[in-house]
Order: sequence, then structure tokens, then C-alpha cells
Amino acid sequence: MNLVPVASSNLRAIGYDTNTKTLQVAFCNNSLYEYYAVPDSIHSGLMEAKSHGSYFDTHIKNAAYPYRYRKIR
Repeated sequence: MNLVPVASSNLRAIGYDTNTKTLQVAFCNNSLYEYYAVPDSIHSGLMEAKSHGSYFDTHIKNAAYPYRYRKIR
């Protein structure tokens, strides 16, 4: 998956696979997570957000119905 660098104090880069709806998030502490069944609209919102970290916290990490995820590293 191709990760796109983002300007954030917490997130380093974001990748998304439209076929599998899998979101990858690389954090500034070098950890990497995959989130599953993430809609295109959430990925688009994350990429377009003024604050990637705030959007991630609100709409992915602390969503009303949290996404399944796994830590890759």
C-alpha cells in the first residue's frame, strides 16, 4: 500500500486501499496500524481535514462504532 505523508504532530503517513477498504496509518512514533471496513468518505475526510490527528481521533479511533484494527509494527 502506498503511504502518503501528512503534516501532523501525531500521524506521519496515511494509505488506503479502495478495493478492501483498508486504511493504514503510520504514526510519528514509528508504529503502523491497519483499520478495516473504512468507508471511502472517512478516508477522504481524513485526507482533507485541517487537522489529520483530530479527525483520526474523532472519526476512527474513538468512533461510535470503532473499526477493527491490528498493529503491524
